[in-house]
Amino acid sequence: MTLAAPDDDIAPAFPDDAVEVGRVLGAWGIKGGIRVQPFSKSPDALFTSRRWFIRPPEAPATSVGPKTTAVNYPPVLRITHSKAQGDAVVATAQELPDRNAAEAMKGARIFIARSSFPTAGDGEFYWIDLIGLAVVNRQGEPLGEVIGLIDTGAHSVLRVHRPDAPEGASPEASERLIPFVAAFIDDVNLAERRITVDWGLDY
Repeated sequence: MTLAAPDDDIAPAFPDDAVEVGRVLGAWGIKGGIRVQPFSKSPDALFTSRRWFIRPPEAPATSVGPKTTAVNYPPVLRITHSKAQGDAVVATAQELPDRNAAEAMKGARIFIARSSFPTAGDGEFYWIDLIGLAVVNRQGEPLGEVIGLIDTGAHSVLRVHRPDAPEGASPEASERLIPFVAAFIDDVNLAERRITVDWGLDY
């Protein structure tokens, strides 16, 4: 006769809707805490989710020097405490019992299921939800597709890839930069995957 392991002892599968939200900078404190560099100015998802999925750092395209020993990162961290500390987030997890374990996490990438993100407020959007949306102006003319955003501090700016951009063109020649502010953004329709803006083809 065998007993099933408790759910807490079973590592959950990597979610299909995982979003990379930060990376581990190093250890924090002496009891196994870690410092995390969030990829968002408002890292609410790191505070509301209690399961952080882990992937190793991306290997560089080329490397020189002796090979380093591979680190066996835990597939998931079950977070027991997290809080903001300056521009970083500090946290403790069940899988990190001491400082040595925390130090070994340096460089690890952190993912969270998109379904675990807190609900955005009225008129608020997560960057991840805007990537890939088509952008059209008031005249219905296609301006391109959102490929990224820039945080200027005062507001965000949409990076829109021009549909007529020649292959291999520089970002300056292939992108439109549209401030994500009410003065230029008429409507964001996530269901139809479209953003309508007050912007000309010749801007």
